[in-house]
Amino acid sequence: MSVQFYEGVGRRKESSARVRILAGSGQFTVNNKPAQDYFNRTGDIEEILGPLNVAGENPSAIDITVMVKGGGVTGQTSAVKLGLARALVKMNPGYHPAMRNGGFLTRDARIKERKKPGLKRARKAPTYTKR
Repeated sequence: MSVQFYEGVGRRKESSARVRILAGSGQFTVNNKPAQDYFNRTGDIEEILGPLNVAGENPSAIDITVMVKGGGVTGQTSAVKLGLARALVKMNPGYHPAMRNGGFLTRDARIKERKKPGLKRARKAPTYTKR
């Protein structure tokens, strides 16, 4: 017997998150740790659970398992949020309009800009001297 779960992949900057949701008791684990231990910045858990609030799902009725890698805290938070929204839409396609209106299904395409030759960084130029 296989367990029925729904999976969504979210990416942001250099972070990639694989989110699985299934019926359960409200456990939220990230990389085999409790989510409160992994995302300990104020407001990160609330931001991640935004798609659940929009969908009207009860967080204590589903288990969320996340495998996230790469990037920093902000990128990982956004990647998990996108992955959760995509998994919820797979679970119930009726959530799609609400997720789209809430902005949870739009991938943030901003990435680090490459360094250009002759410049110090992506845009910073050496100081101009006339003589």
